[in-house]
Amino acid sequence: MNVDRLIEKSRGAEWFVKDEIVEMLAYPPASWEAAALMAEARRVSAEVAENKVEIHGQFALDLAPCGRNCDWCSFAAHNEVFNSQWQLPAEDAVAFALKFEAEGANAVLTMTTADYPFGKLLDIARDIRRHIKPETPLIANTGDTTLTQAKQMKDAGFDGVYHAVRLDEGRRNRIEPRKRLDTIRNHQEAGLWVGTCVEPVGPEHTNDELAEMILFTASISPAFSGAARRIPVPNTSLAEYGIISELRMAQIVAATRLAMPRITRGNCTHEPCTLGAVAGANLFWAEIGANPRDDQEKTEQNRGKDVEKCREIYWETGCEVLSGPSRHFTQAPMPIAPSRGYLQPRVAQV
Repeated sequence: MNVDRLIEKSRGAEWFVKDEIVEMLAYPPASWEAAALMAEARRVSAEVAENKVEIHGQFALDLAPCGRNCDWCSFAAHNEVFNSQWQLPAEDAVAFALKFEAEGANAVLTMTTADYPFGKLLDIARDIRRHIKPETPLIANTGDTTLTQAKQMKDAGFDGVYHAVRLDEGRRNRIEPRKRLDTIRNHQEAGLWVGTCVEPVGPEHTNDELAEMILFTASISPAFSGAARRIPVPNTSLAEYGIISELRMAQIVAATRLAMPRITRGNCTHEPCTLGAVAGANLFWAEIGANPRDDQEKTEQNRGKDVEKCREIYWETGCEVLSGPSRHFTQAPMPIAPSRGYLQPRVAQV
């Protein structure tokens, strides 16, 4: 199959199979074929999101050495990047949420390490929900949960979650891949939208691995998918592998958008960049506080971007940022893509 046929399939909103996604990923990133696929992915993103892009604001509720020991993560205890720990006071969490809302973020996310007290997460969610606008989506980025806990999160005011089965899950950390998948199912059964991503992508990951993970994310009909490259944080176990280029990441972002069901409105990338937006990324994150891709406690003073910077990047690529609450979380969650079920990426079988 050539690139013209791939684009023809996309314009017919047809499903792509693994070999076709591998083909998309196999073109040299600087080739005209890759550029054509990026242009088509941007067209699809604009079509499903009414020509609008979004910025979501995420802030950390804690910082602590984490025993799950993800090799790529600055929080991993064995990486010894951070040895101190703190938890954000509830009043500061409310203040950060209101700050993001006032700056025009389309959704607010709270991020925690894996062992953050679940009861405290619910309490802070209730506090935030009482202060932000009812229509502003509140999203959690936290550890694995049971179905009962997922329902409690919904009752506390969360509208959705970010959760992913990461590349090398179970091999380069102490997280059981099956548990990640079960958590996604629990959140969807509880009525929470799930956003996900193909991440963290490193130079060593093959096109086969990426295609399998792209198909997995498509199979859960997420609110958003996308792709994010791994940042080689100094002193982390995978730093020696280096980093893929923004152009290569943009190519993966495009392939991910083309493989998603049209009900999936969002296509993310991280960190925010012009090439990602050109390739169809219609979701960026602004960040405050600790971050697993940074060795500074306040990522907003280092790698993190604020809402205005994200807006500037989008402006450079001719994108218009949505005004008001996110539209990625406005429909009733659809847990399984039509006729596809939950696919089992290779990593989920480790």
